Amino acid sequence: MNGAVGIVGAGAFGAALAIALARQGRDVWLWARDAAVVDHMRTTREIRRLSGAVLPENVSVTADMSDLGLCPAILLSVPMQALGGFLSLHAGNLKDRHLVACCKGMDLATQRGPTGLIASACPKATPMILTGPSFAADIAQGQATALTLACTDEAALKHVQQDLSGPILRIYRNSDVIGAELGGALKNVIAIAAGIVMGAGLGESARAALMTRGFAEMVRFATQLGARPETLMGLSGFGDLVLTCTSDQSRNFRHGLALGRGDSPDASLTVEGVATAQAILAQAAHLGVADQIPVTAMVARVTTGKTTIPDAIHALMSRPLKEE
Repeated sequence: MNGAVGIVGAGAFGAALAIALARQGRDVWLWARDAAVVDHMRTTREIRRLSGAVLPENVSVTADMSDLGLCPAILLSVPMQALGGFLSLHAGNLKDRHLVACCKGMDLATQRGPTGLIASACPKATPMILTGPSFAADIAQGQATALTLACTDEAALKHVQQDLSGPILRIYRNSDVIGAELGGALKNVIAIAAGIVMGAGLGESARAALMTRGFAEMVRFATQLGARPETLMGLSGFGDLVLTCTSDQSRNFRHGLALGRGDSPDASLTVEGVATAQAILAQAAHLGVADQIPVTAMVARVTTGKTTIPDAIHALMSRPLKEE
């Protein structure tokens, strides 16, 4: 596939992807909605949200979506809860493209994943999702990162896999879009719970138990929606879960940590797991399986103030005893 790679969203992750792809030899168009941010990045080549990172010369920064017109593949590094609005606003500039969602979660308004939003807003585009264990700072620093690219169109999937892969980004392809999406969405919810456990002082053993039961919950719910269990056991599920539940770089983990300590989380940060927990719980209730996702239900109640941390922990520990 010829042409530059387009990236929508010049936050930390979008900018990090731009840096990595440029270092791998690709020309990149990086779009930001704020003209002042674009001017700053053009002038200084710096990214405010990535301290010390510098944009290579083969990254062009723009606030004009038409500049991405010759990019066959466009990576959408837009927050999950903002993706639907962005697609509605810019659908005319996105048709007939390979649109790669780089967000993880479920839309609270529609209970759709990112590829579902893409398919609805841009029916002539090819929806994909790029997901897996990754922090923007690591990617920007050139540290090797393995990710999953999922799409139901095998030919398009192979083309974009080749376009994005290199010494920094190692891309594995997968046709199980449902599994890839739900792995990335649910691990954020479990990471909030892991943060709560650590913030409440319950210890490492409790975190390991929470991660284990949380992973079982992820597999159980995702397979009911048609995902393949092995997808959840890969990068987009287990791999991302381990990273997000054990690192202070994770916004979802830090959010839970603050809640567990009784502190107020940083309201300026996008924490995808908060809205995703509510969306997943609503979908599970619709399907009649809400009782099968106790960790997600606990996170949804705690983050919306419907229950206290001690009560949530007591409820989880008081569930009926059963065979593992």
